[in-house]
Amino acid sequence: MTTSIGRRRFLTAMSTVAGAAAFSQLPADPAAAAPKPKDYPFRLGVASGDPTPSGVVLWTRLVPELFVPGGGMPSTKVPVEWQIAADERFRWVVRSGTAWATPELAHSVHVEVNGLLPDREWFYRFRYRNDTSPVGRTRTAPVFSAGSLQFAFASCQDWAAGYYPSYQHMAQDDLDLVVHLGDYVYEGGIPASGGLRRTSTPDVLRTAPVDLERWRMQYALYKSDPDLQLAHARFPWAVTWDDHEVKNDYAGTKQEHAGDITALRAAAYQAWYEHQPVRIAAFGGGRIYRRLTWGRLAQLDIVDGRQYRSVPPCGWGEADACTGGYAPDVTMLGFPQEKWLFDGLAASRARWNILGSNVMVGRLDHDGASGNRLWHDAWDGYPAARNRLTDAWVRNRVSNPVVVTGDWHSTFVNDIHQDFDQPGSPVVATEFVGTSISSNGDGEVYGPYYGPMIKYNPHIKFFDGDRRGYVRCHVTKSQMRTDLRMVSTVSRRDAPESTFASFVVESGKPGAHKV
Repeated sequence: MTTSIGRRRFLTAMSTVAGAAAFSQLPADPAAAAPKPKDYPFRLGVASGDPTPSGVVLWTRLVPELFVPGGGMPSTKVPVEWQIAADERFRWVVRSGTAWATPELAHSVHVEVNGLLPDREWFYRFRYRNDTSPVGRTRTAPVFSAGSLQFAFASCQDWAAGYYPSYQHMAQDDLDLVVHLGDYVYEGGIPASGGLRRTSTPDVLRTAPVDLERWRMQYALYKSDPDLQLAHARFPWAVTWDDHEVKNDYAGTKQEHAGDITALRAAAYQAWYEHQPVRIAAFGGGRIYRRLTWGRLAQLDIVDGRQYRSVPPCGWGEADACTGGYAPDVTMLGFPQEKWLFDGLAASRARWNILGSNVMVGRLDHDGASGNRLWHDAWDGYPAARNRLTDAWVRNRVSNPVVVTGDWHSTFVNDIHQDFDQPGSPVVATEFVGTSISSNGDGEVYGPYYGPMIKYNPHIKFFDGDRRGYVRCHVTKSQMRTDLRMVSTVSRRDAPESTFASFVVESGKPGAHKV
């Protein structure tokens, strides 16, 4: 247990860093001292995120040395120039400025750009001293009319489990947005052999992150991947987290084996903010749930299913169902976030209402007709919270609710019933669960485990447990089409990709059918 003195020091430190986060949003003095880095400082590339009709977040981090404390930068704030232009050669620069990169935030830069025209393609870059970053491409959202929305969603990219060929293929597509649903990094140490990548691992990475500097190195390792950088530079992203950004299967500030993980979580959350293209509201475990709109075509609600959830009342992981899951005070999202979500659904005028969830909403009975054995880290562990969600869709007559989900390293296509305890209840939504980018590597992994369960779950319309990839979505007024884009292997970067299966949800008709 944290002592009162330790807790005061912890809160004081967090207050100091929060002040630095706010300070970093102030315009910097371009004439301020800028020490020369030891190496190229933009080694983690660039990224953009959370597009609105008038703006977007631009991100980079100065880190000339990936695996040393401080990233090889001096322990002082430095100015970083940024530009956004209408063309890739930067002949028509429309916005520019100078931002502070502070040591308290690992010399990361988050620029919240506003004043852009809607529904346009933009290009951006950064400069520190004489070094210029790679050029990134982003876009703003439409205001009213939107003929279509093309996005991909992905999750679960364990570094040691394989390369990221899916991102190389994704970057060649014509997408408006990438949605990442969690497990961007994993909390374990990296094997000396590099795992399936078969590359030598620096000694400092071989133990699990327990403090902020080590978490920063974990992100530096992952974000050094050239294909991940390519996909970030090509499209704006909307990201949320799941468990492995902190500790496997944690709930709130608790984890089954580690107990109270408050300090670990705070360090992990800060490192996540430092390495993602998100707004300052997300700093330090702040509010990462948010809403994006794509004209009147689509509303995308990205939720935080980890920070506020109750400890699973019926047991961690695989366990029997119990009445505790139906207690009215048990929550998956926390009641403030739940109210935000339901109010937003009630007010939505979008044709499609897409929920970005870190864990599966649909039920997965493990043991036959009795249906008593469930996986309680997912919404199955919180049935009352799930019923409140499905009731909100029905009560507010929400147009075309669709859930896109990560976490499972497998692909599911699910009908979502209003009440899974009554299988004859109406189908009210559709869920697409995407497989992993690399986690679990190659070969049969979950097919033999989950496969025998599918016959007990008639609402599961499709399952595959053994392939790696992502899901591409094409949304129009009349339908939402999903393509399961799978790679043949993650043991090499140049693995070929193909569409394994495709599904369509027709507007006004919940439930997907294969095409």
